Amino acid sequence: MLTPTTTTILGYLIALIAMAFYTLVERKFLGYFQTRKGPNKPRIIGLPQPFADAIKLFIKEQAKPAISNNILFVAAPAISLFLAISMWLLYPHHYQALYIPLGILLFLSISRINVYPVFIAGWCSNSKYSLLGRLRGVAQTISYEVRIAIILLSGLLLLHRLDITEISSYQSSWVSLIIMPVAAIWFITCLAETNRTPFDFAEGESELVSGFNTEYRRGLFAIIFIAEYTNILIIRLVTSVIFCGSIGFMDRTFIVLKTVFFATLFVWVRATYPRIRYDHLIYLTWKHFLPAIIRLFMIILPIRIFIN
Repeated sequence: MLTPTTTTILGYLIALIAMAFYTLVERKFLGYFQTRKGPNKPRIIGLPQPFADAIKLFIKEQAKPAISNNILFVAAPAISLFLAISMWLLYPHHYQALYIPLGILLFLSISRINVYPVFIAGWCSNSKYSLLGRLRGVAQTISYEVRIAIILLSGLLLLHRLDITEISSYQSSWVSLIIMPVAAIWFITCLAETNRTPFDFAEGESELVSGFNTEYRRGLFAIIFIAEYTNILIIRLVTSVIFCGSIGFMDRTFIVLKTVFFATLFVWVRATYPRIRYDHLIYLTWKHFLPAIIRLFMIILPIRIFIN
């Protein structure tokens, strides 16, 4: 019999393993998209590559900039990883250790706090490139803050639930088909929220060396990397639960398949589109997406009231 503590620890370990192999899948797909070889040096078609990378990063000697704030420099990656792992409590499965009736609100709250590790990492590094990456990341998050809440509220008005477990178990409506423009805006918003191409301005390698994590290396960089990809998977999970309904059987397995599909779309977008200009991103959210989602919300709200 699994105890709640054991179930939680196993869930975290499985989330980290899924994140590791997602990085491998991304590198493999990018290799195929760009007509080159992906990771293939380790045995078994490169499957041990994520573990080899992790071991290499963590066994190296850790170095910190002499003028950095040492405590915050180490705390920022730790906070980022803690927040990313905490959201995996929302994963709907048969052995959940903690039942969260307002899981969507918890998701919104934690995902909004995720900007603080970026802010702290960019500030405590005392590097101009890190500072610019921090400012870009904070401005980007603030720009997309209001719209994310309105988009989720538009979908939740139709679902009439805030519990992810209930939505995944009993919801058969495909919100993405009912309000397709809202689902499309949500997908683009998730790309910007997780700093993914073409909206990876906080980590713009061609402009800012590596952005807010320029001064991070070895184990601390690996922790930031793990937190970022864990956030990608949990956001894809929430997308699959809210915007894509169940099929009546194999609900838990279907959730995993939908999450993998949306995570693969992230890789596809990265391989297809170049990074846009930073000011275009800000204009996109304030002048186009925000007015559009407010208009759509004002259409959905009367429909929900009329149905009730």
